[in-house]
Amino acid sequence: MAVKMRLQRHGSKKRPFYFIVIADARSPRDGKFIQKLGSYNPLTVPATIQIDRQKALDWLQKGAQPTDTVRRILSYKGVLYLKHLLRGVSLGLFDEAAAMEKFTKWSTEHEAQMALRQANHKKARMDKRNAPIVKKVKEVPAAENPAPEASEEAKTEE
Repeated sequence: MAVKMRLQRHGSKKRPFYFIVIADARSPRDGKFIQKLGSYNPLTVPATIQIDRQKALDWLQKGAQPTDTVRRILSYKGVLYLKHLLRGVSLGLFDEAAAMEKFTKWSTEHEAQMALRQANHKKARMDKRNAPIVKKVKEVPAAENPAPEASEEAKTEE
């Protein structure tokens, strides 16, 4: 039986909300599933992702194949990086403590980067909201006004 990690759509028309599920590859998109791993809401900025890392890691190690979108979500949340580190532990490249240390270091850097992005987005929204609606028009000085020159030319022709 081929097992997939994929998104299951919920929500109303033009307001999608997804569950991240483990399902048989032959079952329909919104049909029967084996286990629910989390949720994904693409409408919030940044997108809200809640996932059980341990369950996702267990299913990846059992051979479940994620779809492209779920693969990106797992990569964003660090599940694929953790799988990569645990593979290094099984090959004897380093011990489990070093792997967890690397993962916690990556996780703290990633969380700080995401907090900075969210703060910048919030600041940009507030700046846009506080910006004046009416733009000021530049006034042209009288010396640069081309209209008097045209009247002088008309007088010289007479």
